[in-house]
Amino acid sequence: MDLQKLTGYLRKAIQKYNMIEEGDKIAVGLSGGKDSLTLLMGLQKLSTFYPKKFDLAAIYVDLGIQNPEEKTHSISAMKDFCKQLDIPFYAVSTQIYEIVFEARKEKHPCSLCSKMRKGTLMEKALELSCNKIAYAHHLDDFIETSMMSLLVEGHYDCFLPVTKLNNSNLTVIRPMVCIHEREITGFAKRNKLPVFKNPCPADGYTKRQETKEWIKKSEEHFPYIRENLNSALQKYFEEKGN
Repeated sequence: MDLQKLTGYLRKAIQKYNMIEEGDKIAVGLSGGKDSLTLLMGLQKLSTFYPKKFDLAAIYVDLGIQNPEEKTHSISAMKDFCKQLDIPFYAVSTQIYEIVFEARKEKHPCSLCSKMRKGTLMEKALELSCNKIAYAHHLDDFIETSMMSLLVEGHYDCFLPVTKLNNSNLTVIRPMVCIHEREITGFAKRNKLPVFKNPCPADGYTKRQETKEWIKKSEEHFPYIRENLNSALQKYFEEKGN
């Protein structure tokens, strides 16, 4: 996938789900992973020719994991990347790691950590007068989340391409809903994006990772499982009005 194809995917999703309006200021949640870096680069390019003008800001939520040298390098790399794209970059320090892993010693930390990260991101986005937040969830994230909900919680559910947050004036958008992870991986390598490994100690040991591996293994017996799960997902979006 090249930059032209990336912006094509983004434009398709944005227009299909009416994600962007004239004058929007969008906060992109930047993690330093391949997905968020790809989304930021794609939205920046799209902003140069999209008929509805919008502005971008990149926000990184620092969980507070102690590794000063690695942290400084990672934040510096993201800052330089944003500078090249002419997008303002903001790093927000938190004590999320200390609260989740040390004080509360959560056995299943992802839910609380995610909630706290989202809260911090929302707070900073509002401070910057943003009216939308863009998350870098790709198509496989949607598929895996819907299956994880079914397998773990016993009902079919998933986050939506567009979600209006009732307790604020913010709207969450997920412009990479049409893009498979493998294409993002190729794009990140091709463009030498400054990707750094997730420092979270739970990374790779989550129900999401187990579900990802289950779907991959299931493809051996059901080669069209992703296409079928995607079809179910599209019907779900229609039912929810997205």
